Amino acid sequence: MRLVVLGLSLSSSWGNGHATTYRALLKAFAARGHDILFLERDVPWYAPRRDLTDPDYCALRFYGSLAELAEHRAAIAQADAVIVGSFVPEGIEVGRLVRGWAQGVVAFYDIDTPATLASLERGDCEYLSPDLIPVYDTYLSFTGGPMLRRIEEHYGSPAARALYCSVDPDLYAPSGAPKRWDLTYLGTYSADRQPTLEKLLIEPARAYPEMRFAVAGAQYPDTIDWPENVERIEHLPPAEHAGFYGASRFTLNVTRADMIEAGWSPSVRLFEAAACGTPIISDRWDGLDTLFEPGREIIIADDGGTVREALGRDAAAIGLAARRRVLARHTAAHRAAELEEYLVEAFGRAKPAHRLELVG
Repeated sequence: MRLVVLGLSLSSSWGNGHATTYRALLKAFAARGHDILFLERDVPWYAPRRDLTDPDYCALRFYGSLAELAEHRAAIAQADAVIVGSFVPEGIEVGRLVRGWAQGVVAFYDIDTPATLASLERGDCEYLSPDLIPVYDTYLSFTGGPMLRRIEEHYGSPAARALYCSVDPDLYAPSGAPKRWDLTYLGTYSADRQPTLEKLLIEPARAYPEMRFAVAGAQYPDTIDWPENVERIEHLPPAEHAGFYGASRFTLNVTRADMIEAGWSPSVRLFEAAACGTPIISDRWDGLDTLFEPGREIIIADDGGTVREALGRDAAAIGLAARRRVLARHTAAHRAAELEEYLVEAFGRAKPAHRLELVG
């Protein structure tokens, strides 16, 4: 099929988790025989930080305004399916334009579902409005579980489907590298994640000055009091993620408060670290046990004491068990197959004017 995606970013992974999610998914989707055009808003904060400019699995084009987006109207109209992503600049206007131009299926892909619904309730969401949800043929959600029914019953979506993030196993695998750190964390600064990071990494670092820790990610304020044995890495490009995990005895997963409340909201970092065979210590949230078996495939920590206990163990078997789970259920190839299924389902339900030629 011909697919057009309008997403936050494919070209830059700086300060966002969207780029790596789109890269893995679309590479695998193209491998299924589909043709993809990715349209990205050209914004000044990503332009100087692009780490992908010429992907070999899709065409990448930039537009600077809604007027420039109209230059791609024909491609959108001729597409079998169009996806509009969360946090796209002027996303409400983009969604309305796309819905008016497209003859095929139009889906919304929410990589930030709990944040989106909270913003909708406050009335300050800049990329989605309640009246748009029913006119998207499918709502593809980063979050599964009960929230899918809420999107359908409260907001009127014709179909809400879970499309979790995933991992490209060609890029994430055990490296065999020497362990440089005892515990690491990879993630952009978030005020509501910081207390958990303090509890599960910074406090154990203070308790074990002989151990080595690392926090990689952008936008951390200068006011944070990092212990001397916590190495700070301002930005780690995706090409270095696997090496980072491979050099970690353990890595930490910390979830935003709204995603803990919603549950069923796995971070892409979970799947990436697991694919590298690195044992994961995670905060607790509903639905995590449907992805990894606690104690066998992941360590769940409610306090620093659990982390300190884990650091005294050899948990290599946990990391390898998690890797087996990811390879069996959570690769980009699995997600691409799910995406194809959802789009075909939407086509059958919506019966758009543009006929879809299915790939067998």
